[in-house]
Amino acid sequence: MGEAPTVPGVVGVHHVAFAVPDLDAALEHWTTVLGAHLELRAVVAHQGVEAASLEWPGSPTLLELVAPLDETSGVARFIAKRGAGMHHVAWAVEDVAGSLHVLARSGARLIDAEPRVGLHGTPVAFVHPASMGGVLVELVQVA
Repeated sequence: MGEAPTVPGVVGVHHVAFAVPDLDAALEHWTTVLGAHLELRAVVAHQGVEAASLEWPGSPTLLELVAPLDETSGVARFIAKRGAGMHHVAWAVEDVAGSLHVLARSGARLIDAEPRVGLHGTPVAFVHPASMGGVLVELVQVA
């Protein structure tokens, strides 16, 4: 990989995502134990998951829970290999397409060459852990 790029318009951490085998059980745990509030729950069919976004009043960072829809999804393979746990960290950026362009120019390994629609209906894209210090990174476009 070439010289490390400076990705423009990084706002901060958007969410941390945990892969879970049972979304209902995970929601019960996080809302009861740590007082999270369900912000959004939806099926993201093109990723093969059902996801829930949790928030805490006053905190800008969300927790996302992702559960596989079936055993063929990437999240199902992740859980089978590593067990339930942290799956990825998402960074809020002003322009996902522009961020991908900068990363691609530097030689970063992209999972998504073009943005796709994420859980919140906004553009998102994933960057391979090999280019991000061993962590799967999602870029989420924010206003």
